[in-house]
Amino acid sequence: MTAQIPRPLVARRSSACSVVPSPRTTLHSGGKTLQFQNSMAKNPRAADSRRGRPPTRRPQPRRAKAAPAASSSADIEDLAPAVPGAAAVALRAQLLRWYDAHRRDLPWRRASGGEEERAYAVWVSEVMLQQTRVPVVVSYYERWMARWPTVRSLAAATQEEVNEMWAGLGYYRRARFLLEGAKQIVEKGEFPRTASALREVRGIGDYTAGAIASIAFNEVVPVVDGNVVRVISRLYAISDNPKESSTMKRFWELAGQLVDPSRPGDFNQAMMELGATLCSKSKPGCSGCPVSSHCQALAHSLENPSVQVTDFPRVVPKAKPRSDFAAVCVVQIAQGLEEEVTDAKGHDNLFLLIKRPEEGLLAGLWEFPLLLVDESKTDLLNRRKAMDKYLNKLLSINVGRKSDVILREDVGEHVHIFSHIRLTMFVELMIINLKDGVDRQCQKEDDSTKLKFVNESSVESMGLTSGIRKVYNMVKAFKEKRLSISQKGQVPTRKRSRRLKQ
Repeated sequence: MTAQIPRPLVARRSSACSVVPSPRTTLHSGGKTLQFQNSMAKNPRAADSRRGRPPTRRPQPRRAKAAPAASSSADIEDLAPAVPGAAAVALRAQLLRWYDAHRRDLPWRRASGGEEERAYAVWVSEVMLQQTRVPVVVSYYERWMARWPTVRSLAAATQEEVNEMWAGLGYYRRARFLLEGAKQIVEKGEFPRTASALREVRGIGDYTAGAIASIAFNEVVPVVDGNVVRVISRLYAISDNPKESSTMKRFWELAGQLVDPSRPGDFNQAMMELGATLCSKSKPGCSGCPVSSHCQALAHSLENPSVQVTDFPRVVPKAKPRSDFAAVCVVQIAQGLEEEVTDAKGHDNLFLLIKRPEEGLLAGLWEFPLLLVDESKTDLLNRRKAMDKYLNKLLSINVGRKSDVILREDVGEHVHIFSHIRLTMFVELMIINLKDGVDRQCQKEDDSTKLKFVNESSVESMGLTSGIRKVYNMVKAFKEKRLSISQKGQVPTRKRSRRLKQ
């Protein structure tokens, strides 16, 4: 049986990526002869019925002005399709039928209200979904929208409130940009309705602008994220480095040629949905793919056993994260405790928290005293010497002179992985009585916004980063273990506690 490799959706070539020719050949897979459908034919696997509610009636799509694709500074509106080819028309129809029938039921897709409410919901969800898996985002999104259901309610929030709500999602800069963007939109008095206007909002780039404009306002503009890159690279068998700017520009061009002019928002979501589900990184479900008849990567894999669909896009090795080391001291102020007793559940005890600088990694977030140390000085003596100097400079806490150390012991190590940093934290617990008292200590601090003393219940409920939360849980478990030992009559004496601080 003769089969035809599907023709490329776009015939022209680009130096950024190669388009594969389509010779006629007979393909065999698993001992069976496989025949590709003509690119104009309907995909029999595409579902004809839709699960869930009927499509929302939308206004007439706004088509952006066309501009030469070669312009290096072209906006994403300039990438809207000109004259659609027959293959592109067929692909759109097949993909949208599949999306209508199989799309996941996600809370941001059920957002009600007007266009601005829909735009806000899309904005929040898309920002949360950056670098974060959908199952994790769902609960955060629902809590966020319950507290700040509109852009105006978000604009009235404080950065600390937003950080607490965001705690655990990571990439905290996203939360800062959401708040700053909301304030900017409220100041201007209206939600931007086009991708070009949306890009003027702090923190909104090409992808987020395209998602909001197409989904909420029906503007005919493309979106390109990691899922879309994977789908397009396989449709066109693009083997170039997806991290290079010239290749990414080509992806935007191709996405612009494919986006459906009548349902741009649904089409963009369908492309992302396909990449997130069937067209996955390592185990693509090609047999159930609604656009497999157009896929050049699949055609090549069937023609050449050495080629796999997963070869596209090219996997670019990630840069090795640098290794940093930090001393972390959980300082507990033991008010009114006898010196020989350490209380694992004392609600009168206070913990010292320090606010990070407003710029840089984890900007503006609260943490226990943390100090970066050189790898050659991660031993106990050097770490404690550096921490004592830091506490004295920060709070005039002179360990041993202006405070009585009840307990000071190492708790353990925790390795926290950021996108570009592997941070090894050496954790210790120090329980002290301040001779001057907490109130006087706070009065000495020139800027009270940089530190605070909080009780244990506040630490339990406040938004801490996942790394600092892990540190706190380590200390909590350590104290509970000590309490259990003390109840068996094995409490270390004050003399031993003093030795531990050396």
